Amino acid sequence: MPQMSPLLWLNLFFMFILGWILFLNLNYFSKPPVKTEMGGYEPKSPEKSWKW
Repeated sequence: MPQMSPLLWLNLFFMFILGWILFLNLNYFSKPPVKTEMGGYEPKSPEKSWKW
């Protein structure tokens, strides 16, 4: 079996890295962002009647 030269291994490495980065970007940007409405929301804390 013939051996690969180091330059071919480097090209193969860069091809896999580029494919991996492309795969991650496609997965990240494939879903539309979810809009969250922040207006008018106030967390309500229950009123405590302390009896000392």
